[in-house]
Amino acid sequence: MAELTTRGGGRVAVLKPRVFAWVQDYGVYAAVLALLLFNVLFTPHFLDASNFRTQLVQVTPIVIVSLGMALVIGTQGIDLSVGSAMSLAAALVVLYLGYGWLPALIVAVLGGAAVGAVGGALVAYVNVQPIVATLALLVGVRGLANVLVPQLVEFRNPDLIALGSSSVAGIPVIVLIAAALTLVVMFVVRRTTFGRQVVAIGGNRSASELSGLPVRRVLLIVYVISGLLAALAGVLATARLQASDPTSLGLFIELSAITAVVVGGTPLTGGRIRVLSTVMGALLMQLLAATLIKHNLPQSWTQMVQAVIILAAVYATRERATR
Repeated sequence: MAELTTRGGGRVAVLKPRVFAWVQDYGVYAAVLALLLFNVLFTPHFLDASNFRTQLVQVTPIVIVSLGMALVIGTQGIDLSVGSAMSLAAALVVLYLGYGWLPALIVAVLGGAAVGAVGGALVAYVNVQPIVATLALLVGVRGLANVLVPQLVEFRNPDLIALGSSSVAGIPVIVLIAAALTLVVMFVVRRTTFGRQVVAIGGNRSASELSGLPVRRVLLIVYVISGLLAALAGVLATARLQASDPTSLGLFIELSAITAVVVGGTPLTGGRIRVLSTVMGALLMQLLAATLIKHNLPQSWTQMVQAVIILAAVYATRERATR
């Protein structure tokens, strides 16, 4: 009997880490598939093209911000300033719209990159903890955006409005932009020296420094990319709304982005970046919120379910890392 128990325990011990690994690698895909199946069976009009379009358009800013957040978390960092970078971009784009939509877009994106550069410099060169550095920027940059544009400002620039509302072959342009950015980030992470350096730094920063990798420069670039993508998301959201509202735009989006990254299987301890799974994590959270709303459940239910999913994802990542 003792021998049988030992063997049985051994099989469980071997199976358990495989289960956690599967959950981390494919759990988000299974969850999205299950949620889609549930909605097809029980949610009226879920298969309508207009519904799919709405869901994709709503999740696009989160996807774009999450791409930058995944890179930051891959280095064992965190970027809480992305929502404020969106807010600053919304303020800058409307302030410079008189010079044309393209110059305004460039200025807005450069503003977000500057926010990322400040955060990256504090983390890489001053050795401030990422959560502290970006928390300070979260507060300060949104305050700056509110000073620049203290209230909601509507605009009628047809080119900028078209950026947020036009479609190609029935697919919204902003969704196509998010898809293109996803492919670019995937290529960078998987096929470039910079991507391998990001993963290596997240895996072991000290060893990376000893091996001669440009750790500080890579960290700075990662935060710049995060700020740039957040600003682009802010411009696209502003174009879709046809109004600039720095007070509320991007509010708490950093939490949504972190959730997407973690649920997608990227560990908070760094050393691994799962780009496509991050996108699926954002889609999962969007579908979950939409499903509960369509079935007349309060917002509090969405928050509680999301909390359970986050805890499960973090636990699966932790268990895999300790084995």
